[in-house]
Order: sequence, then C-alpha cells, then structure tokens
Amino acid sequence: MTLTLGPLLIDAGIDPANAQVIRHAYVHVHEESGLRGIHADSTDAEILEYTRTQSSNTRLFPVAPPPLWVVFIREGGDQARLWSVVENRGELTNDGTLRTFDVAQTAHMEDLRRRLVVRWRSPRTWRMSASTAAAYPVIGIADAEPVPFPGFDRLTLSYTELQAVMREHRYASWRTALASVIGIYLITDTSDGRHYVGKADGTESIRQRWAEYAANGHGGNVELRRVDPAHFRFSLLRVFDPSAPTHQVDAAESHFKFALDSRRHGLNRN
Repeated sequence: MTLTLGPLLIDAGIDPANAQVIRHAYVHVHEESGLRGIHADSTDAEILEYTRTQSSNTRLFPVAPPPLWVVFIREGGDQARLWSVVENRGELTNDGTLRTFDVAQTAHMEDLRRRLVVRWRSPRTWRMSASTAAAYPVIGIADAEPVPFPGFDRLTLSYTELQAVMREHRYASWRTALASVIGIYLITDTSDGRHYVGKADGTESIRQRWAEYAANGHGGNVELRRVDPAHFRFSLLRVFDPSAPTHQVDAAESHFKFALDSRRHGLNRN
C-alpha cells in the first residue's frame, strides 16, 4: 500500500479541508509578479517573504486562502520536497496586482521539513487544496540531518524543542552531551517570567532529569504541575562532572535560587 500525503497531514494536526498546498520552483524572477525568485541557497526568511507575496488575480490565488499553507519546493522532474507549513494570519496589502499576507512558520510537520518528498502529479499546477494533494504519493522521507550541539552555555529550549531533543535521531549528540553532566538548570515560565531552579546530581544526569519533564511537563514537582509546560523555557546555569561532590552542587543550587529570587517570586518552594 502506497503512503500518501493525507495521513501525514492529519497526523500533524492539519485538516486538509482547511489548508492548501503550494509548490515553489527555483526562478530568478517570478513571471507573475516580476519579483525576485528563490534559489537553492535561499534562506528560510527569503522563502517566507516569497511565499507571503501572491497575485491579486483570483484565478491564480483564492480570494480567501485557508489558514494553513503547506509549502513544497520543486526538486527536479515530478518531485517536490517539503519546506515548511505556514500560518496565514490575514491579508496585509492588495494593490490590484499583488497581495501580501501576514504569514509565519508553524511547528506543523516540523520533523519532516526538507525530508519529506512527494510525487507532484500536476506539473503545471503550483497551488491546490490540501484535500486534492492528500492523494499525492510519498516518494521518501530522508534521514534527518544531525543538529550540532550548541554548547552548555548557549543551550535554550522551549518545551516542544525539549521533547524533540529527547526523541529525535538528529539530536543524538545533544542527548550524549546532556548525559555526560550533572548540574543546575533553569525553567522559565515565559507567560509571566517566573523561574524554577532545579538540579540533577548523584547518578541522575541532566538528560535523565530533563527526560522526565519531556514526558510529563512537571518532572514530579508539585508547583510545576499547576503551570502549563507549553510556556516553559529550559536552560543550564552550571554543569558539573558527575564525580563532583553533592555539597558543591547543593551550594550552587542555593546560590542561584537566591540570585534569581525563585523562592519568593518564582516557582521554588524550598
């Protein structure tokens, strides 16, 4: 049985009835708009800018485009590779020739970006409803490119990113690095700025501790159970070799709780 695009859309939380699929091609100048096109080395920002500008001709682009646009890029012959899924937040301008939209990348199908390749059956069609494209066959899903570990002192993760780090193959080196240290970490509730200072010590590495948060959002902490983990940002304050004495880790934890005032004005209760 051939895998098609439809199940992948639904699995990503995309209702094909409320989405459209677009296929960009590499061009120097767009023939409809006269604007500069995109190329193999275009950045995500340049591709997003290209995507947000569309023709005012309603035969080419719908009057009321749906809220989600699944964007592919042509890749020779009849193949197209997923670039990203963007949210359409509404039309900004329309001068009678061109329309611009407020669009932003979303987390939908994030793990399949630049990996998913489909067979594009209609070579002259660059836009269609997702319900139509749902029948397009999947040619392949490439292995994810490894993501370089940024270093302990530059690591910041949203809750969604933390979950990805703990499960996706492309973050294998991150898990190895986090498993090699114990230490003090910070969770920030970005909805109100409150801090929680925690520690991983003894036989428990940062990876083990953070894996608990990735699994349930609170890591067993009573106070954090009351907070939506979708707003959490994780970072490291200080790391130690696993052989570091417990009293040294405890002293560092107490210092950061005092420095960040996370007992009186944060999420620590001891």
